[in-house]
Amino acid sequence: MLEQHLLPDDMYSFPSSRPRAGGSVAGVIDLTASPNGSSKKLPTRPRPNLHPELGVKRIQVKNLRTVTRADPRKYFEDIWAKLDTCLQAVFMGEKAPYSLEELYKGVENVCRQGRGEELNNRLETKARSHVTDKVKNRLLGAVDRSNVEMLADVVAEWQAWATYMDAIRGIFFYMDRAYLLPNKRPTIRDMSVSLFRDAIFDDKLLRPKIIGGFCDFLASDRRGSGAGQTRLAQQAVAMFNALGVYTQAVEPSLLKESQAFVREWADSAVKTKDLGTYLRDAERLMDAELLRCDMLGLEVKSTKRDLLALLEHHLIERQQEFLLNKDAIADLLDQNAVEDLERLYSLLARKRLQEKIRQPFEEWIDLTGTDIIFDEKEQDNMVVRLLTLKGQLDRLWRDAFHRNTEIGHGLRKAFEVFINKTKKTSGTWGTDNSKPGEMIAKYVDLLLRGGSKVIPAALIKKDASAVQSQEEIEDNEDIDEERQVDDQLDQVLDLFRFVQGKAVFEAFYKKDLARRLLMGRSASADAERSMLTRLKTECGSGFTQNLEQMFKDIELGREEMASYREYLTDLGLQPRIDLNVNILSASAWPSYPDIKVNIPKEVFCEIERFEQHYKSKHSGRKLEWKHALAHCQIRASFPKGRKEIVVSSFQAIVLLLFNDVDDNEHISYERLLAETGLPENELKRTLQSLACAKLRPLRKHPAGRDINETDTFTLNTGFQHEKYRIKINQVQLKETKEENKEMHERIYEDRNFETQAAIVRIMKAKKKIRHVNLVAEVIEATKKRGVLDVAGIKKNIDKLIEKEYMERLDGGEYGYIA
Repeated sequence: MLEQHLLPDDMYSFPSSRPRAGGSVAGVIDLTASPNGSSKKLPTRPRPNLHPELGVKRIQVKNLRTVTRADPRKYFEDIWAKLDTCLQAVFMGEKAPYSLEELYKGVENVCRQGRGEELNNRLETKARSHVTDKVKNRLLGAVDRSNVEMLADVVAEWQAWATYMDAIRGIFFYMDRAYLLPNKRPTIRDMSVSLFRDAIFDDKLLRPKIIGGFCDFLASDRRGSGAGQTRLAQQAVAMFNALGVYTQAVEPSLLKESQAFVREWADSAVKTKDLGTYLRDAERLMDAELLRCDMLGLEVKSTKRDLLALLEHHLIERQQEFLLNKDAIADLLDQNAVEDLERLYSLLARKRLQEKIRQPFEEWIDLTGTDIIFDEKEQDNMVVRLLTLKGQLDRLWRDAFHRNTEIGHGLRKAFEVFINKTKKTSGTWGTDNSKPGEMIAKYVDLLLRGGSKVIPAALIKKDASAVQSQEEIEDNEDIDEERQVDDQLDQVLDLFRFVQGKAVFEAFYKKDLARRLLMGRSASADAERSMLTRLKTECGSGFTQNLEQMFKDIELGREEMASYREYLTDLGLQPRIDLNVNILSASAWPSYPDIKVNIPKEVFCEIERFEQHYKSKHSGRKLEWKHALAHCQIRASFPKGRKEIVVSSFQAIVLLLFNDVDDNEHISYERLLAETGLPENELKRTLQSLACAKLRPLRKHPAGRDINETDTFTLNTGFQHEKYRIKINQVQLKETKEENKEMHERIYEDRNFETQAAIVRIMKAKKKIRHVNLVAEVIEATKKRGVLDVAGIKKNIDKLIEKEYMERLDGGEYGYIA
């Protein structure tokens, strides 16, 4: 914008209709005049004044600015009088009596006259007078009201003041832009803020009430009773930000009040709440405090940062002892409170304390797992409970502890510690064998015999896929069952990895595998092979060498029987008995006791014929018949129908004795004992399965669960069943207490022999060694087979000294005797 600087005498000159001296007419500009004002005219070429078509030419100057010749001082005072009246009306909330355009023009003229500073001073004085005499006095007159009410009054006055000053700024806009801004003077808006801040907020009576009102709102909102005052608080924050007092004056008080509140809340909560409730309430408190910052427009980063810091300090750091209390965490773990444990982890992670959960977590795992493996009443459910526990721990590690590596290491360490604990209990017959190893082997046997049907519902993984049609479900049923069995085997193998001593598992797995193979009770040959592959991968080929040989023996047995049947065909023989023989390698299979029994003549003849054929093919081999493992299918005619019964060899021998008697004829226990030749314990066990079980082809007299020497037995003429083929040989699959005891004792003795062999090898290499060093080296040498008890090592050392393999020397040393 170009400004024309005029002399005061020329500034306000107005046009006149009278001709001026020299004959010039007002409103007509002499374009021939010299720029320096000289009256000398330059020579010009005369031009005609008339245009042949347009006539006389005229030059018009539009928007010609004219100025008055009135007194500048008087003009200023006149304008100010109008402005003062207008300001008074604005402050009173009334309509200005003058045109805003007129007032704006007056301000512009005054500023062009060079009186901008004086005009600004008068405006500031007027505004200060109003805010000091009117606004402040009104507020001081209500100073006895509550803090929140006073805050509401101040906010209302501020909003009115801001509205008034915006209107005034519109009138004085030319002064604001053309005078104040170029001269780096406070703008009207800056002046209005400064005046209100100095007069109202900085007043020694009003300031505490204003800040106190805001803090009182926070307190009531935290109590849940400040919902109706949210809008007021938002307006107050906007006022604080506009006045520029939030950071220096309001924020410190806000944080101080917040700290006192959070400290009191936390100290009270840890005394009255359990850990789960505290975690939920603390999370809600933190969310509410941060949400309030956003809701009120507290966008200053320092507020959220400092508020979050004090929340974390008082809710987490100061309460570490409460948050990490092992009993409280154990309660959450007992309840499987995944969400609460995730809250605990997340809270502690805010202060990098999350890994302190590891110790109470490990202690709970150890305590819970130890209770499971030593609970003799629930030993049959041990593996299911361990799998459930392992699944729970894996979910906690994944969902609650965010797959934290340190906590994951603690989980596996604690699991390994408790599952390898040993104690001489009745469950292990006074030995320190690993009971989990035995029960894992039995659970695998259950899976491989029963398939997916025996898997507990709690251990079956739910399919998260989309809903399938009935046809698709039927088509995929077999696949799903195989997948479930495979998944269970994987889970069991995960438990197996924790077991350090594999000898107990190996012995029981081998015994159960033998039963499944010999009696054809495997649910799936593929599952058997799959488990064998898993064990070979996990433990090496040395561990599964005998197991693989057992499978080979079954295959070779089938080939041998095919050869024998061809032999019979060549002889033109068709025996009444379909004999099937399994030939087992004594070194690979479990050892079985020889139980004497009187074999029926027809069966004995077939056995003799097969043995002659076998020895003719394999000279030098000796066959030992294990009749206790045999089973057979016999056809029976009962009064109510014919049946095919699957029984053990001992059951069949007993039943065949009833072929030679009348239906109602009694056979005494003594007669059965004499004719079968069975030991009493085996005979009683067999009779109990035939006369006292659910399916009873025989009747016991008198009725009862126990077999006595005075009992007699008859054929059950009322025996019936909806199926034609019936299995009664379940007793053959069950392990007796005597068998279990014998197995544990044999494992214990084998372990002692292994320990003694390790001691001898070490002594032979060292010649002399101290007791402590010998114990350490024995533990190291045998750790792959399980951790040894130091007391057990000492007993084996004493045995070797008695056998003169080693001797005690002076100085606490042992010496090797060659």
